[in-house]
Amino acid sequence: MKTRRCEHCDEQLGARHAHNARYCSGRCRVAAHRARRTLPDELTSRPRWVRRTSRKLPITVDGDTASSTDPETWSRYRDAARSTAGAGLGFVLDGDGLVCLDLDHCLYGDRLAPWAQRIVDAAGPTWVERSVSGDGLHVWGLGELPHGRRISVGTGTVELYGTGRYIAVTGDTWGDSPRRLGDLSTVIHELL
Repeated sequence: MKTRRCEHCDEQLGARHAHNARYCSGRCRVAAHRARRTLPDELTSRPRWVRRTSRKLPITVDGDTASSTDPETWSRYRDAARSTAGAGLGFVLDGDGLVCLDLDHCLYGDRLAPWAQRIVDAAGPTWVERSVSGDGLHVWGLGELPHGRRISVGTGTVELYGTGRYIAVTGDTWGDSPRRLGDLSTVIHELL
């Protein structure tokens, strides 16, 4: 029988742990969770953070309504991360060259649909995270998108955003993607 080990510290999991336990303690679970949720500096250095409701509506760190076009309702990352308002974080795209490609319904467990794999491969080394639904991906990077677009690619849908929108951020990094944003200009051009 294979010995089960903590995914964070590699300590052996004993009989007191549930058969599906992944960590030896709450401390290891939290540490592993935080390690996976390290966001790129290109995002955390900008004061364009909001909180979001479980229905993905933007709210301020105080729980009031936020807007993807009103900087007065945005916050620094540090303040948004500390807030307990709503269900999670969001980042506002304001046209400064940061973009997000939202690949809907492309994950089947840990398998990526072929159409989405082509986009992720074409994007190159850039930060990619799972979406809130758990079955989509956000490909973050640099590029120009003066208007949002929704397009069909193969059997899937891709939404391309660069301004006037906010994206629900999970920090759940996909694969071995780097904690930095790469140039998505070529993949944007190919998609459009």
